[in-house]
Amino acid sequence: MKILKLISQYSTLTHRRPLKKFQLESKQWFSTYREEPELTDLIQYIDSLKNYEKLGVPKDAGTDSDDGFDLRRMRRLMDRLGNPQSNFKSVHIAGTKGKGSTAAYLSNILRSEGYSVGCYTSPHILSIRERMSVGRVGKPVSSKTLNCLFHRIKQSLDDAILLEHGCLTHFEVLTAVAFTLFAQENVDIAIIEAGLGGARDATNIISSSELAASIITTIGEEHLAALGGSLESIAMAKAGIIKYGCPLILGGPFLPHIDCILRDRASLMSSPIISASDAGIRIAIKGISAFKGRPSQSCDLIIQLDHDFQLSIELCDLNLSMLGTHQLQNAVTAACTALCLRNQGWRISDGSIRAGLENTCLQGRSQFLTSKEAETLGLPGSTILLDGAHTKESAKALLETIQMTFPDSRLAIVVAMASDKDHLAFAKEFLSGRQLEAVFLTEADIAGGTSRTTSASVLRDRWMQASRELGIKILHDRMAECRELFEDKFICSTRDSEREIIVAADYSLSDSLRFANQILRERTQNGPGILVVTGSLHIVSLLLASLNM
Repeated sequence: MKILKLISQYSTLTHRRPLKKFQLESKQWFSTYREEPELTDLIQYIDSLKNYEKLGVPKDAGTDSDDGFDLRRMRRLMDRLGNPQSNFKSVHIAGTKGKGSTAAYLSNILRSEGYSVGCYTSPHILSIRERMSVGRVGKPVSSKTLNCLFHRIKQSLDDAILLEHGCLTHFEVLTAVAFTLFAQENVDIAIIEAGLGGARDATNIISSSELAASIITTIGEEHLAALGGSLESIAMAKAGIIKYGCPLILGGPFLPHIDCILRDRASLMSSPIISASDAGIRIAIKGISAFKGRPSQSCDLIIQLDHDFQLSIELCDLNLSMLGTHQLQNAVTAACTALCLRNQGWRISDGSIRAGLENTCLQGRSQFLTSKEAETLGLPGSTILLDGAHTKESAKALLETIQMTFPDSRLAIVVAMASDKDHLAFAKEFLSGRQLEAVFLTEADIAGGTSRTTSASVLRDRWMQASRELGIKILHDRMAECRELFEDKFICSTRDSEREIIVAADYSLSDSLRFANQILRERTQNGPGILVVTGSLHIVSLLLASLNM
């Protein structure tokens, strides 16, 4: 079923149907796909708990302070479950961006060597099963396995929730389920992504004896209020995953004073450091081509380190399906971690590192839809790119990736964002680019709820503010002369305009896609153009769900 038929036909901004009616229709459509019936009991159970992904995290909750999450609660829960996290070695990953990609790269490297790997990440795109993969293949845990596990430990969860007076959260229980699953499946090693910060995150119950290595990918200004309000406090929170005597792999690059914070913490914990931004690492992107039916970047990756560890590998003509310099840096971070594990005695060949990196591809990260998928969305012949970018840094990385892969293409973007993001900085990055033709601001539920959703009109105001501060002319739907913005005669007339960027707000994702695509075609005269869907993994999830119906 095409997405354009799932939501009723378009009405113009000046004759819009009531918002309440749209929200009801959107919610009904959104819930037609989701979890398999076999997971109904688990989903209803965890949905009854407080979900900070949906509600937003309280101020200072991720800091190592009196206002931070209480890790003792999580430890008591794990005690009740028999401390399953003690049954396997773990690699713990924190960072502002790049955690999921680095976890995927490293998991696939280890699987290529033949290890049974547990991988725990968040959020998910289509099914909560995606957060837990287990075994030598890397597919999400099966519904049957997850359902059986849940019912086996449900009484222990009930008892823990009662003991904690109902304070256990959605993420804490899900983390406990993941650790129990990995122990049950007897994994050789688990790759664990922190949810928020690190110091007080529910995943940070891993002891030094259970930890093979810690990774901190990047430090950026996201979740500022929850993590202390500054870049320095964010760095301190994420440094909380460093354990005594366990190696630390730094992704980066970091600002000098942030690098010092992380290294000082590591020194205090007697943790040897491996830097994926070291001068002894040489990387280069040589070009873009097709690899296994997908766009890929051909890279050279050479690591020669001789500090706390002697690490060495040379991978020439490495083909990465995840595009951009940031993804190459994530690959370097994963490769450094694999070499660190090899130094500890894990059997990991150069060939497995290459295979693991080349076989990694994630939904919603620089993901180009196929021509068949574009047709399913009612946009035949369109080039559609999905990316969950939602920070200034990730917006910049996305634009650099597009410039690298399609330097001559013009862009129309469809954006939906959560309320706790820096909308202004995000807008400025895109408006400062040279390829933008149109922006449609829309809405998507965040973690299945609306409490963290930013309205399309608020997003429009931020983009208008960004254009004023940058001194960039735009055409927007508040201007009297643009009231007929979505009528065919206006769309056609934009070809002859002064090339101002069109900025419009619409509650409907389907209509935003359709009109953004139409404007892009008119302005480029069917030349090279890319329709980009971004701002959140949740809008990506909404779009991908329509392809799976």
